[in-house]
Amino acid sequence: MIKFLKNILIFLILSLLVGEVIVRVTHSVSDIPHRKIDKFGIQKHIPFQTGFWLGGGHKWTINKLGWPGDLPRNFDNLITIIGDSFVENLMNPDDCRQSVLLKEQLVKYNFMEAGRSGVSFIEAFEISKSIDTLNPKLSLIYVNTNDFFESIKEIRERPSITQWSIETNKIVSGKIKSPGLKKILYNWKLLYYLYTNFKTTPSKSKKNINKQDATKLIDLKFEEEILALLKYTKNNHNMNNNILVFHPNTNQKLIDMCIKEGFRTMCLRSKNYKSWCFDYDKHWTCFGHRQAAQQVSVYLKNHEFDTLKK
Repeated sequence: MIKFLKNILIFLILSLLVGEVIVRVTHSVSDIPHRKIDKFGIQKHIPFQTGFWLGGGHKWTINKLGWPGDLPRNFDNLITIIGDSFVENLMNPDDCRQSVLLKEQLVKYNFMEAGRSGVSFIEAFEISKSIDTLNPKLSLIYVNTNDFFESIKEIRERPSITQWSIETNKIVSGKIKSPGLKKILYNWKLLYYLYTNFKTTPSKSKKNINKQDATKLIDLKFEEEILALLKYTKNNHNMNNNILVFHPNTNQKLIDMCIKEGFRTMCLRSKNYKSWCFDYDKHWTCFGHRQAAQQVSVYLKNHEFDTLKK
């Protein structure tokens, strides 16, 4: 009996080892960069990490400032690009980054990205404030409808991202959720593969809640709360060198509110927004990023004096 149990144990260990090797060699799961929280309370990636995206078609890199992609050769005539996973853009090669594509169109300027999955509208402004020491000429903040609702703690509390509280009128910095468990999960590739492929789906009641939330977002039923957020942002952040770049299909009423409150804005447009995105995912493909960068570059060229000379 003991020998039998030993054989089972050896078999299990060998199976785990073989499975781990197969998952790593075939890149069956994406490598996920580890994060830290800096002195400004901003979650950033630990510098100098590298890893493969799902399938191993390309690698991502984290620069010395803790953001994905390469830094410009210098910070003269700098334009920063700030946003969530669309700017983080780990799912595409580096030559599909907004910074690279915009540099091709506006060669006299340098571009630097500060992107991380989960960044909210208010956190984007906090990031912009934290990198003001680089003296950027302009900060492009890429946003969509959800980024505003996720900025307000009382509407959608998310402890893992930076939010603003209406009740206290203060910023609530995000916390890294279960850092120890995540470190194990991301490093044990077989376990991560099993977790991502066989985790349970949300219950029916949770799906109903999400559907109701989505309806509220479309109808913009939290108009007063959004207005309070915009006023707080306007009173506590630099409005002169930040431009909101709205994704296609962003709620028009939300855009109008931002314009009315004095935010500088531009709106990305698409007759067929689905063509910008992966078939299996909402994020932009290289085609989508090129479409976005083309529109942003045209906007900056048309508004260059007003935008970059202030």
